[in-house]
Amino acid sequence: VPSFAGMNNQYVRREVFCGNTCHELKRFWEREIGKQTYYRQTEEYRLGKSALRKLREGWRQRLEAKLRLQNSPDETKKRANAGREHLASLTQEDSKH
Repeated sequence: VPSFAGMNNQYVRREVFCGNTCHELKRFWEREIGKQTYYRQTEEYRLGKSALRKLREGWRQRLEAKLRLQNSPDETKKRANAGREHLASLTQEDSKH
């Protein structure tokens, strides 16, 4: 089992070996991450301004509203009554002719 001093020496040696290379690698990856973040934000902004996205969102909201109405019990009763009334009116028109 290595002693604490031995572990400390390994750490110091790694830092000496790494030297400027570690800092250069760190800078390189920080720049890469910065570029990717910039590209992602730019793409999100572009998509946010997209007309297609706005159209899709509008249609999605309309569809959700329509489904809510269809699933509400009051709307189901209204449609059933309207169907009966329409059928009755057709029957009355047929009996006139």
